[in-house]
Amino acid sequence: MTYVAAADRYEKAPYRRCGASGIRLPEVSLGLWQNFGDETPLDTQRAILRRAFDLGVTHFDLANNYGPPYGTAEVNFGRILREDLRPYRDELIISTKAGWDMWPGPYGDLGSRKYLLASLDQSLARMGLEYVDIFYSHRADPDTPLEETMGALATAVQQGKALYAGISSYSPQRSEQAAELLRQMGVRLLIHQPSYSLLNRWIEHGLLDVLQAQGVGCIAFSPLAQGLLTGKYLNGIPAGSRASRPGSLSADQLTEANLAHVRKLNELAVARGQTLAQLAISWVLRDPRVTSALIGASSVRQLEENLAAAAAPAFTDLELAAIDAQAVEAGINLWAGSSEVS
Repeated sequence: MTYVAAADRYEKAPYRRCGASGIRLPEVSLGLWQNFGDETPLDTQRAILRRAFDLGVTHFDLANNYGPPYGTAEVNFGRILREDLRPYRDELIISTKAGWDMWPGPYGDLGSRKYLLASLDQSLARMGLEYVDIFYSHRADPDTPLEETMGALATAVQQGKALYAGISSYSPQRSEQAAELLRQMGVRLLIHQPSYSLLNRWIEHGLLDVLQAQGVGCIAFSPLAQGLLTGKYLNGIPAGSRASRPGSLSADQLTEANLAHVRKLNELAVARGQTLAQLAISWVLRDPRVTSALIGASSVRQLEENLAAAAAPAFTDLELAAIDAQAVEAGINLWAGSSEVS
């Protein structure tokens, strides 16, 4: 059945300006890090993407190695784009990244010009696109000169293979340097994508200030702390959950101390008439310097629940104080090594 997007889609989602640019992003964007590889039925992926767009989500975020296996999220997204969303291409912000391991050998990882530009060409081929809207350096590379990495992003923009340049998990100092270098090359840094959640607050210690001063937007990934803030783990580790198998959330992160904070946060969410996940997303968005919260979704129902966070009432000072007492660093920032590169 031919897909026709909901006519009222732009009445259903709030948008925020991305830094000092002309781009506005939905307050909640959809990431394809999990659930869009070959382990998830294509019909499930299609239903999630269709529903997201019908609800006003215009930004879909990918990376070269999303899957599993690597590359399949882009392949699957490209098929759904071709079959369903192609008429709406100019209404979409599609991003991809390179910086983590993608193929064997010395040229398939980190921040060299060779890797970044080769990876972008591969990503475009997998998705069947002439360009992406945002191309990111997925992590800082301590051994490659920053001029080389930023030069590759600038080349991607100047060649028309990307409209905007982004960085992810860069430290405050390195983010400032990256913005300055790109500016000298005639390209503005559009956006930074850091991890940020109630249990991982590193961006509050300088990064948000740098981004504001540089006119750079911020899209927070993993606002649900790799699933820890979904309520799924309030009573232990369910079979089949992310923490029950190798991946981005390990059982040793589910300490009793962390879970005690999570349970208190869940009580605060219930008092606000929200789920824990909704509270976590609303909290990330409480700071106007955060352009968008980047969520994943394994089902249409989960997508709808999380998107509803953007419509929540503002926090009171008392609520923020109560949340702040429980929003502690929980040792779950898997990307700390990259963001500590100065």
